[in-house]
Parts: sequence; C-alpha cells; structure tokens
Amino acid sequence: MSDARFEDGAAWPLRLQALEKADLTVLSSLVQDAVFPVTEMKFDRVNRRFAILINRFRWEDKTPTPERVQAVLSFENVTRVQSNGIARGDADTVLSLLSITLDGDSDRAILTLAGEGAIAVEATALDVSLRDVTQPYRAVSGKAPHHPD
Repeated sequence: MSDARFEDGAAWPLRLQALEKADLTVLSSLVQDAVFPVTEMKFDRVNRRFAILINRFRWEDKTPTPERVQAVLSFENVTRVQSNGIARGDADTVLSLLSITLDGDSDRAILTLAGEGAIAVEATALDVSLRDVTQPYRAVSGKAPHHPD
C-alpha cells in the first residue's frame, strides 16, 4: 500500500470566500488572467452585490492540457462601483483580470485589468467570493497565460 499523492486527488469546483486582506491575496492569485465580456458585470444596488461571470484559468490544476472554468466572482456589501479605461458601450469588449487588491487599509477593492483598465468596488466590509459554476474545459488557446518580464 502506498500513500496518497496530491496528483491523485479529484478536481473539485472552487468555492472560496475572502473576508480579510490575506484571503483576498489567495483569491486574486486564482483569478489572475481570467477573461470576461464587459456585459458579464452586474451591480445589484438593492442587494448591494457586484458580480462578474469570469472564465478563469485553472492555476491550481497542473494537467498537461491547460484548462479554464466559468466562475462567479462576487462582492457583497457594495456601496459603489466605478470603472476606468473600459469601453462599456461595446458589447464585444473582452476584459482580462490581472489582480484584485485593497486600496490601502480600506475595504475598497481594485480590480486591475490588462490594458490599463480598472474597476473600483467600494464596500462597507470586505466579503468577496469565488465559485466555479461549470466543469473545466480546455483553454481555447491551448496554452497557459504568460507574462513576459
């Protein structure tokens, strides 16, 4: 009998929540290079929720075939959402998420996008969740995202 190996584990959908800065750092690393159409961002003012349906790269999976999965990235307790450098009127615009950070010691999250775009999500308390909602699928490019130095 041999010990179980990490590689033998089944791939389970992610379901994570960030309530403090350290949690958000982990969550940010898992959504790095996620892509989404500009039309998949929704701010529900009544329920104070901002959500994005993203196609995230599965950084946690080390299979030879790069995979993505659709996931919902949602922010609770939201009072205001602002964007900069985003062509919101063009439904064909696809955005690429690079990172999520906090603005200083506040509960204002900054979503940094490729191409110098950004989304600021102001909240009364940090509460961000990431939930995979589909089965993984082969990345269309067949490659992992790469950032030259």
